[in-house]
Parts: sequence; C-alpha cells; structure tokens
Amino acid sequence: MRVELIIATYQKPDYLRLALSAVAQQVVMPERICVADDGSDARTKAVLEEFAGLPIRHVRHEDLGFRKTRILNEAVQSSGAEYLIFIDDDCVMHPGFVQRYVQRARADQFATGSVIRLEAAETQGLLAAGRVRWDKGRLPGWRAKGMSDWLKAMGPPAPVGRLLDRVSPIRRSWAGGNAGTFRDNILKVNGFDETMAYGGEDKEFGIRLANAGIKGVTLRYSAPLYHLDHPRGYVDPVVQCRNREMIAAARDGGKVWTENGLVPGPKP
Repeated sequence: MRVELIIATYQKPDYLRLALSAVAQQVVMPERICVADDGSDARTKAVLEEFAGLPIRHVRHEDLGFRKTRILNEAVQSSGAEYLIFIDDDCVMHPGFVQRYVQRARADQFATGSVIRLEAAETQGLLAAGRVRWDKGRLPGWRAKGMSDWLKAMGPPAPVGRLLDRVSPIRRSWAGGNAGTFRDNILKVNGFDETMAYGGEDKEFGIRLANAGIKGVTLRYSAPLYHLDHPRGYVDPVVQCRNREMIAAARDGGKVWTENGLVPGPKP
C-alpha cells in the first residue's frame, strides 16, 4: 500500500521545519510527503530544501486568502498514493504516528485522531531548537496538563491506547490536522468543498464521508500528535456561522457529493 503524508501549510516556515523533523523520525516512513502550500513565500521553499533527503513534493498556488480546501484538493488530485494521511504545519507527530495509521487502514473507514496542545512557552522552546527530539516517545520536558493528555501521549506500541480507542465514546469526526483514509474514499465524495474557509470545513468533509458509508474510527489514544501554539488571525465569525449552516445541511440532508470539489458540478 502506497502511503502519502499531506501537510497543509501557510506562512509558518519555522513550524513546518519542526513538523518535517518529526516526519524524518517516523518508524514507518510514507512513500511521499506532499507539502500543500496555500501561497507561502520563499521562506517555505527554503525550509523544504533543508529536508532534501526526504521524498517531498511541493504543491502550491497563489496566495488569494484562506484556500486550504482547494490546495488539499490539488494535493489529492495529483497524488499517486492509495492511502493519504493529513496533518497541518503546526503539528508534531509521534515517531509511531504513520505506523499506527498504516496498521488501522481499512477500505471502508476513515481514521481520525486528536491533539495534545502545547503552551506558548513549550512551543517557543521547540521553535528555538529548530528540531524535535524524543525521550522514550515523549517530548523532553513536556508535562501533561491532565489525565486526557497523559493518556493521549502514551502512543504506540502501548496496547492500552488501542483499547481506549475502541471504547472511547467520542464522536468520530474528521479532524483536518490528524486524519487519514484511502484516496478512493475522497474521490467518492468529490473531495473538500472549496467554498469553505476556516471553521468546520474538515467536519463537513467527514460528514459526507460518513454519509457515503465510510465509517469513522478514532486514533485518539494511539496516534499522538502535539499541536504547536500560535495565533489565529484568519478566524472570521461570519464565515464560521456560514460553515455551521453548511455542516448542518450536510448532516440533515445526507449529502455525499460536493459540487465545489475535485470535479466542478453535480455527480456525473
């Protein structure tokens, strides 16, 4: 099974450097790494050159505002892999992250995880170091903020994480920064809705997958992902409100196909 890791990025080269340093330490490496770039400047290209030893391809379009869903569709459309894993540039993967997704890959399912949120001081320490180091599968100096964080950080190969995944009552919603499925499943729903900006665009996509019979499973406790702290100046309450309406419509109407996705227009 050919696996590609897709990293969505926009103007965060120092964060992307940390994300890629974590990729380089994976127990199981993806066949390709696609950096899906929503219009970053030359600093991002310079970071990619630092990781010339990794099988990276750079998919980029012009910066015309928040168009993450469009660049993700371009990454999906141009991928030659069978299974796609999605993270964001503000995410640091545990060394067993890709391995766990490969273990859990099923043709009729999508997998989705959670994040362990780092505080500003922890994030700044990692950014200053410029790379990620691990100590027995955990970030050195990191301290859990509660039981949930402690459990999520256990990571593979701890069997208790897989057990907790099975019994967890949380909703299996597609999380854009920690999710994966077969490329054919994404084609089945026509990819991401390109009219949606930040605020639930991943959830709407996951609802359409579920409506298409692609069941969600959680890797909340077995695929640890640390989320770097950063501001969100792109948040627009008006857009978020519209997105919530689209999410509700997709859920209530059983929507599967988006007319604003990989292939424009109604389903052939």
